[in-house]
Amino acid sequence: MIAAAVTEPFSLPVRVRYVECDMQGRVFNAHYLTWFDMAHTDALHQVTGLSYAELLRTHGIDFVVAESNVRYRAPAHYDDRLDVVVAFDPPTTSSLTSRFTVVRDGTTLTEGMLRHVCVDAAAFTKAPWPDPVREALAGYAAGVSSERPSRPT
Repeated sequence: MIAAAVTEPFSLPVRVRYVECDMQGRVFNAHYLTWFDMAHTDALHQVTGLSYAELLRTHGIDFVVAESNVRYRAPAHYDDRLDVVVAFDPPTTSSLTSRFTVVRDGTTLTEGMLRHVCVDAAAFTKAPWPDPVREALAGYAAGVSSERPSRPT
C-alpha cells in the first residue's frame, strides 16, 4: 500500500538527551546523522505507507547510504527541543537524496543530506526503485514546499 500524497514537510521532534552532548555541552556532531536516519525512516513510512521492513519484504529492495553531509550553523544543547525536517529531491532511477534541516524555535541549527541507493535486497546490487515507491517519493518531493526556516543571526 502506498500512502496518499503528502503536502506538509515531515518533521521529527527530538529532545536532546544528556548522553548526546560533548564535553563543551553541545550536541556531539555524529548524533545529527543518527537523527537524519531516524527522520528519514519515519518520513519514508509516512510517504509510502510502509515500514522499512515492509518495503524490503513487499518490494525486495533495500537501500544503502552512498553519501552524507552535515553543515553546522549553530549548536544545540542538552534538553533543547528540536525538529528534524525532511525534504526529498525527486528520486532518480536508483537513488534518493534526502535533505534535512534541524530547527530550534524557527531557527536553523544544522542542514544536511543523505543519498541512498536502492539495491536488490538479496544480491545487494544496484536496482531501480519500484514504480509505486518512486511515484510516492516523487509526489512527496513535488508536493512539499522547499522553504527552509530562518538562519541564526
